[in-house]
Amino acid sequence: MAYKVLFTDHVFPNLDLEEKSYAAAGLELVYLGSRDEDTIAAAAVDADAIVTAYAEITAKVIAATTKCKSISKTGIGVNNIDVPAATAKGIRVLNCTDYCIEEVSDQTVALALAVARRVVVLNRAIANGSWSLLGNFDMPRLRDKTLGLLGFGRIAKLTAQKLQGFGMKVLAYDPYVDAAAMAALGVQKAELDEVVAQSLIVALNLPLTAETEGMVNETFLGKMRKDAILVNTSRGGLINEAALVKALQEKQISGAGLDVLIDETPANAVNNPLCKLDNCIVTPHAAFVSIEAVQELREKIIADVITVSQGNEPKFQVNR
Repeated sequence: MAYKVLFTDHVFPNLDLEEKSYAAAGLELVYLGSRDEDTIAAAAVDADAIVTAYAEITAKVIAATTKCKSISKTGIGVNNIDVPAATAKGIRVLNCTDYCIEEVSDQTVALALAVARRVVVLNRAIANGSWSLLGNFDMPRLRDKTLGLLGFGRIAKLTAQKLQGFGMKVLAYDPYVDAAAMAALGVQKAELDEVVAQSLIVALNLPLTAETEGMVNETFLGKMRKDAILVNTSRGGLINEAALVKALQEKQISGAGLDVLIDETPANAVNNPLCKLDNCIVTPHAAFVSIEAVQELREKIIADVITVSQGNEPKFQVNR
């Protein structure tokens, strides 16, 4: 039987590239088009490889597999895959860690600027027939203000470089990166509370873990400046959304730019209260997108799935 590659779900325009590439390597692509756990578990029984975008690959799904060799995430974060369960069963967990660094840092900057310069609010006012700046004379100048980065990986480093071009000073909190490495890029290492309290723009560049889940809560938001802007291009689960809605409604902070939400199911996402607020800009998990980045992502995921099918070591593996 052909080596079966089960696609649970995807965000690409089509799967033509995948079908052609796998077929050329003697692999069969089977598209499920479901995020339902039971449906995935039933289809995974005879799958040699599983590829997921947002569908949860749970311990139940993994337990149902009989010959699975790899589970791939078409992205960077693997929080929707039960990595310990896969590891215990000897299944490789694959992702792609280097395909959209420029794009996500660009989106962080774009959201920060759009909120700071009231781009969406002013455009919406014009669409509603108002050509006026009333209520928008409190926009801050970015030069000499502070950008605060929570996490200092590759995306955060590029974000720092780009906003330093606007004359911003940069503080960063990351217990896993030393001060000298930050200083080499013109960034000052600081404690979490210091970054939160001093920064005009606070950008989240963190993975979603037990340690970081819900860290942006009422206490966190209460430590931010009244004119501060929160930007999240990482994972929605970093933020307690009810607390953020309250902070934005009561103008405890100036605004927020979000590319991610906790529940990104389309019907639920568009009805999220955060999407209804004038001082919050939400984009639909789009930070990774560019023509080049999406092509690179698809090619790298394909390559690693084929590599594992041939008994060789993949380039990107989470659970080595």
